[in-house]
Amino acid sequence: MSIFHLTVRSVSRASGRSAVAAAAYRAGERLLNSRDGRVHDYTGKPVLEAFIMTPDSAPSWAADRSQLWNAIEATEKRKDAKVAREYELALPAELEAPARRSLTVKFAELLIERYGVAVDVALHPPDAEGDQRNYHAHLLTTTRVVTPDGLGPKTRQLDVSSTASVEVESLRASWAAMINQALAKAHAPDRVDHRSFERQGKAIEPTVKMGPIITAIERRALRESRSNPTLQPVTTRGRLNATLREIRELTVYIERGRAFIGAETGKLISAAQTLAFGTKRLMGLTTLQRAAGGMSRGRLGREQQERTRDVGRER
Repeated sequence: MSIFHLTVRSVSRASGRSAVAAAAYRAGERLLNSRDGRVHDYTGKPVLEAFIMTPDSAPSWAADRSQLWNAIEATEKRKDAKVAREYELALPAELEAPARRSLTVKFAELLIERYGVAVDVALHPPDAEGDQRNYHAHLLTTTRVVTPDGLGPKTRQLDVSSTASVEVESLRASWAAMINQALAKAHAPDRVDHRSFERQGKAIEPTVKMGPIITAIERRALRESRSNPTLQPVTTRGRLNATLREIRELTVYIERGRAFIGAETGKLISAAQTLAFGTKRLMGLTTLQRAAGGMSRGRLGREQQERTRDVGRER
């Protein structure tokens, strides 16, 4: 079952973060932050692929990870500046690797077209201790437009409360449409919906947020019990989410069953209607044939009588 996930977060100095560190972590690279002299080495992190996409008119240096994010750090002067923005995407496990990559690139192109920013794309595999269907991507974007002359003005659409929610909703809808198009192209039966279960009119309880501490506890328990394939979650939230996921899967299974029965019933009704129409048509044709036959016999009888009278006259 495909799961929709798109979150938008800001990388802010106010929380002690830097764009260089964020880029190094997501790309699995070693980068030096020239602003504070810190080296961020994440070369041991498993990353499927990382690459930078920029507007067509962007200078060549913007495609270099170290130059791009160090330029961002040098440009931003405020101590609480938002130095980058991250889009975290769940990629459908039903798709093959090239299709997942193509889907991610398509969304990155949307961000470039919409905001004029540079996008640092990182494709990540499922975590070794997590759900093996959890292919995902991190798209780290500049918070400034990238122009032919370098970094331009700030993009404010996602910073202002009056427009941020509308922007995120639009992006989520676009991402859902892209996923569904890719699933349809791959002939996968699943579809996703960016709306909440409540907005969809579904009586399904959403899972609760685990958080890093509870997630770490569950993963440690899983590591320590590799020999036990029936291991159940050890935390309250973990057990609750497991139950909610099971209910959700059962709900989907039931909905698919209903859809299948409805489709088959529709086929049967259509076949019955066709048979009834054919039978009615056949009966109508038979009636016409009988009437035509009667008319022919009557006409032949009259013609024979007329010929007999003619012969009599001749004699």
